[in-house]
Amino acid sequence: MKRPALPAALWALLAGNFVIGTGVMVVPGTLNELSTSLQVSAATAGQLITVGAIVMCLGAPLLAAVVAGWDRRVLLACTMLWYGAGHLVATLMPNFGGLLLVRMLTVIAPAIFTPQAAACVGLLVPPEQRGRAVTFVFLGWSMASVLGLPIGAVIGGHFGWRAAFAVITVLSAVGAIWIWLKLPAGIRPAALSREAWGRVFKSPLLMGVVSVTALQGAGQFVLFSYFAPILKQTLDASATELGLMWAWFGACGLAGNMLVSRHIDRVGAPRMVLLTTSLIALSLLLWPLGVTLVWLALLLTPWGLGCFATNSAQQARLVALSPALAPGSVALNSSGIYIGQAVGAGAGGWLLAHEATAWMSWVGLATVLAAIGLSVAVDRAQRRAPAFSA
Repeated sequence: MKRPALPAALWALLAGNFVIGTGVMVVPGTLNELSTSLQVSAATAGQLITVGAIVMCLGAPLLAAVVAGWDRRVLLACTMLWYGAGHLVATLMPNFGGLLLVRMLTVIAPAIFTPQAAACVGLLVPPEQRGRAVTFVFLGWSMASVLGLPIGAVIGGHFGWRAAFAVITVLSAVGAIWIWLKLPAGIRPAALSREAWGRVFKSPLLMGVVSVTALQGAGQFVLFSYFAPILKQTLDASATELGLMWAWFGACGLAGNMLVSRHIDRVGAPRMVLLTTSLIALSLLLWPLGVTLVWLALLLTPWGLGCFATNSAQQARLVALSPALAPGSVALNSSGIYIGQAVGAGAGGWLLAHEATAWMSWVGLATVLAAIGLSVAVDRAQRRAPAFSA
């Protein structure tokens, strides 16, 4: 039987996530150019990732409460405009300190957009399509890795990081218009009460899933944050070669997310999380064997397949556990993604500054294995309490 088509509004949300993801990843993609232009070390420039991730982590749940009553069309379109304005102002910053401050303000947008887009999906599709719809909207992040990240890296490599940031400004304006035209007016998910937030925080299952997300992110970003300087130092990769490597990684990410979106309702979110996280662990285990760019591209394939797909599966997992608490749990899951990025980028920066890059993959692997262990434990706990309803 042919599955019913998803609403056109989901395409607009997918496009918004594409822009958000491209803007978040433009820093790792242009890290070499940022370091050179602003006359700071790569480890210092990488703190743009750490500080931005902290803002997104704290902002996602706090802002979810602030914007609870907003019409989602107004909220998400305005968020895109804020994002574009922030990247435009960033191009005017003459030093690292100014850019750091502007970046902190700019990434308020991802803290709002991604969790709120996922949370309003439940009001756009029937329950039996929720898993597919959530993972579909999250395809935007995978597409950002396929197109946005490598294009940003190439533009940054040839024309400077300011040009790459300016492209994000244009894309943000387009995204705002698309959302305004396609998202129905009057979508207002019910605001979570203080009691409901308490139920989210007190739920071992929901908080266990969020903790898995944080561990996954930390394990990946120890190494992911510093791909550009590491590949330049160890393999003498040019800006074009870095762009091609990002593009390959992103293409794998898109393929993985599409496969998850297609099969998650049948396989189940917990099993999909286990599979995709195991793929990431495999690449981290094999990373030391990547002695050429070609070999490294092959070794990155499992990681690419699992990287964005596992986040999609985690979002769907939370929505399935408790649709009524999804606005809160999905916002916290976004916080989990971002705190993982902050911890991972911070740890990776410390290792890079202390010339211990050989340890990055092993630290990342240990953290991802911890995520796998916790995910299995959460799944077993859910099976012991099948009637769970947060």
